[in-house]
Amino acid sequence: MNAPERPAEPRLTSLSHGGGCGCKIAPVVLSEILKGTTAMPLPPELLVGIATADDAAVWKLNDEQALVATTDFFMPIVDDPYEFGRIAATNAISDVYAMGGRPIMALALVGMPIAVLSTETIARVLQGGADVCRAAGIPIAGGHTIDSVEAIYGLVAMGLVHPDRVRRNADARPGDRLVLGKPLGVGVMSAALKKGELGDAGYAAMIATTTKLNTPGPDLAALPGVHAITDVTGFGLAGHALEMARGAACELQLDWPAVPLLDGVRRLAAQGFVTGASGRNWAGYGQDVVLPDGFASEDRALLTDPQTSGGLLVSCAAEAVPEVMAVFARHGFAQAAEVGRVLPRAEHVAPRLVVRA
Repeated sequence: MNAPERPAEPRLTSLSHGGGCGCKIAPVVLSEILKGTTAMPLPPELLVGIATADDAAVWKLNDEQALVATTDFFMPIVDDPYEFGRIAATNAISDVYAMGGRPIMALALVGMPIAVLSTETIARVLQGGADVCRAAGIPIAGGHTIDSVEAIYGLVAMGLVHPDRVRRNADARPGDRLVLGKPLGVGVMSAALKKGELGDAGYAAMIATTTKLNTPGPDLAALPGVHAITDVTGFGLAGHALEMARGAACELQLDWPAVPLLDGVRRLAAQGFVTGASGRNWAGYGQDVVLPDGFASEDRALLTDPQTSGGLLVSCAAEAVPEVMAVFARHGFAQAAEVGRVLPRAEHVAPRLVVRA
């Protein structure tokens, strides 16, 4: 008698109510959750904490080294378990690069529905993460696993940086130029993928950008003219640019025609392939964004589109732009582009983002 066949496994994305960095709690909800929490006095060794919503915590070890520590995990954005692991690991390690650090090791965070997914599928997720860590030159030195309803994977990532080369998101200066390392549109592509409307070329482009490690970070931080760095993830370009503006008490001006987009995403957004996170992002911070007259709904969707493993956003002196672009080019980021500038904040006006068409 033949053994009973195992039921076909469900698509990974069918097990999650959200995917990738689109799983983030909306900014306004997160602020409400955190406003009542009390914190202990901050020790002087803590160079970067939660005050400016930065990408990672930084702890000064000595005059030559600081520890960069971060964690990131989410539900599947694609159905291929190996690619899910690669994307999640790339996204987590990016926060170390965004602080100017070089990663040194990681811990795996694994939550999987054991009764639904095979051990082979789960192993493929972990292999994807391990291969990205290998590409970054770091070991996975441990971790934690749980049996969960939804598939969850990510990393705790740690790195080292010289204390003088820590690049926060809050140190942009008036007169700076803004450079973005990767094109936008991952959230839109993920929405189309869930509906079966993303072609092979689009899928390949999505995988390529979300698994590309933000390795320019340490080299960018070494440039004297680079003042601030962040990575663009779940809150979209507008949200992370606003964090930069608020941290520096400045106004950021974005030249929308200069912003790089993944091929075909504007058309997909116009067809309605937009994540729910995009709308939640706008609801959370739209009051601090000034849009030009006639700004199309699909452009607004891309402005707030949640990026999973998105690009670095760099604020640098105008004369440093050629060096910044050269670093991106040397690391293979061909679509990096100058996308805006930092301006002084007008008196009695809150920090904001102004978009120019």
